Amino acid sequence: MLDTVSLAATDPDREQPWADLGLKADEYDRIREILGRRPTSSELAMYSVMWSEHCSYKSSKVHLKQFGEIPQETPVGKMLAGIGENAGVIDIGQGYAVTFKVESHNHPSYVEPYQGAATGVGGIVRDILAMGARPVAVMDPLRFGPLDAEDTHRVLPGIVAGVGGYGNCLGLPNIGGEAVFDATYLGNPLVNALCVGVLRHEDLHLAKASGTGNKVILYGARTGGDGIGGVSVLASETFDADGPAKRPSVQVGDPFMEKLLIECTLELFQAGVVAGIQDLGGAGLSCATSELASAGDGGMRCELDRVPLRDSTLAPEEILMSESQERMMAVVEPGDVDGFMAICAKWDVEAVVIGEVTDSGRLEITWHGETVVDVPPRTVAHDGPVYERPFERPDWQDALQADGAEALPRPSSGDELRETLLRLVASPNLCDKSWITDQYDRYVQGNTVLAQPADSGMIRVDEDTHLGVSVATDCNGRFAKLDPYAGAQLALAEAYRNVATGGARPLAVSDCLNFGSPEDTGVMWQFAEACRGLKDACVELGIPVTGGNVSLYNQTGDTAILPTPVVAVLGVIDDVRRRTPTSFPGADERVVLLGTTREELSGSEWAHVVHGHLGGRPPQVDLAAERDLARLLADLVGVATSAHDLSDGGLAQALAESCLGEGVGATITLEGVAASAFVGLFSESAARAIVTVPAEGLEELRALCARHDVPMAEIGTTGGDALVVEGAFDLPLDELRSAWTSTLPAALGS
Repeated sequence: MLDTVSLAATDPDREQPWADLGLKADEYDRIREILGRRPTSSELAMYSVMWSEHCSYKSSKVHLKQFGEIPQETPVGKMLAGIGENAGVIDIGQGYAVTFKVESHNHPSYVEPYQGAATGVGGIVRDILAMGARPVAVMDPLRFGPLDAEDTHRVLPGIVAGVGGYGNCLGLPNIGGEAVFDATYLGNPLVNALCVGVLRHEDLHLAKASGTGNKVILYGARTGGDGIGGVSVLASETFDADGPAKRPSVQVGDPFMEKLLIECTLELFQAGVVAGIQDLGGAGLSCATSELASAGDGGMRCELDRVPLRDSTLAPEEILMSESQERMMAVVEPGDVDGFMAICAKWDVEAVVIGEVTDSGRLEITWHGETVVDVPPRTVAHDGPVYERPFERPDWQDALQADGAEALPRPSSGDELRETLLRLVASPNLCDKSWITDQYDRYVQGNTVLAQPADSGMIRVDEDTHLGVSVATDCNGRFAKLDPYAGAQLALAEAYRNVATGGARPLAVSDCLNFGSPEDTGVMWQFAEACRGLKDACVELGIPVTGGNVSLYNQTGDTAILPTPVVAVLGVIDDVRRRTPTSFPGADERVVLLGTTREELSGSEWAHVVHGHLGGRPPQVDLAAERDLARLLADLVGVATSAHDLSDGGLAQALAESCLGEGVGATITLEGVAASAFVGLFSESAARAIVTVPAEGLEELRALCARHDVPMAEIGTTGGDALVVEGAFDLPLDELRSAWTSTLPAALGS
């Protein structure tokens, strides 16, 4: 009797559903060329999910490779693991390393908001765990359609509940993120999830299967029918306007199982019984087996019928494609298997030896004694198709950039400026996000130092020395639409600045590049420009990209999302007790504006909210000024009593948030800051921050600004119960707070 692989060689003309699995005709032909025969149905399943856009990066590889040109050193030390691993690992000193990464779960979260978002958190946590680190915090950059849209009311509560439900059950603080609203995200919300983990240098683990005869162990949850094709299929296609009917494809999460898996895995690491490890996320067993084998000695043999199942009716193809959650795969030396199993039993985590490492150079998988897969593993995991998709600057880009905000009607009187400020602070993108963040536990574990609404999230790493890390995520998709090269740089600059305002030194970048269809030459141009901009900015700032994620096909019908290259920046602070808070701390502090304010209103929140306008050029990028400002802010630790970056909404928004944080008012003068009070309040020029210092600290601040070549202007004093802009308006904090806090509860309920 012929086994399945042998049979595949005897009937080459059998029709196979390659197109239904998302493969192109030339891709199917290439698989046949690699194998010298038609693939078995199990092999076809593996190639289809591993060669999907989400897993193979086939449209983006040619642009992502330039990130490898960025120097891999940081101001603290070398990068211990980078692009190509589950997550980047950065030396932060004192023998500690930090791993962090941001990924997307966009399409699954539209189909099934709660489970899509929850399993997005679970997946990124396992990526961090697989590096040998203890996960210590999560973040969630989110994008939604208009706040008043019916579908936003469907997806937003479920997504927020999913992020909070999973993270809270794991006991991981959610320390930051974003919630942005724009019409282009209607029908295609973005759910990006970030996780930070901490490890000692010696605890680093990599995803490789080395050592002939070593055992391959699958442990964690059982494999079920949920998530078959999951994110690998959902994230690799454009949604129709009516939405997909793919509900069974969305994974179902169990955070309590994941918590056991985390503690079990960390004890396995501590016991020294793990030679290689890989989480099971996108593409499930297809990914774990092929990636481990290709990154190791090149051979592996597995018995698929040994995989524990929740559904005994699953076919081998379905088992290989299932993206059921809370599963890990480890490579273990034979002498350590008993110890490995004992630790798993202690944590009530099911574990089964399903195979072993070989020296065959092949990935061989059997099903009840029949060989159903016999492939070179690298061809599945790493040598998929690479597309140099055509890209071209859209013909509408010139007209868009020519239509600047300069001609839009502006407020001029004090009353008009006051009403504009109130309207902006109450707008969906600038309003208080407590309706969302109060559903997250921000302080569990007791090491959270800063969290929303602070500029960045900050976590204490060492309880004795108080070494800590800070993380921020940012992206203004309107800026990226106006100029994707500059827009990506502005996203990096804002996250870099947000980390610096707390007193941390920026060290490394992770990114989540969310774009429309790569088959659209204009979208592909946006993507190429964003990658080029991010690379050039990282080179100039001396900050490496450690890894990240690409999410394409984010569009509904012909409507693509705003290009949204979300950038996460991680920084280190030697002593978290000396961080700089975001809010005004009390009365009689001097308020100082750092940086240069220009008339830069195109793409601003003012143009968006008041006029529904998008056009012109985004604010000027000045990376040297960003670097100088960040160095100044690090030196201001212990001098400044607060620091807040200026970005969306400009100085007006920063003043409002700084006042409302602790209920401390301020009296501000804008004379000499800009050409008009309006520009001074609402310009969104980059490389700016406001800081407060005691009166006796002004001279030291002036000296430090001069040393770092950062312009400064003393613009006011804190105190009172109102935000007063001299010569313009007097706005009681109670009225300001009511406008800022009422928007989301009014739209979404209590």
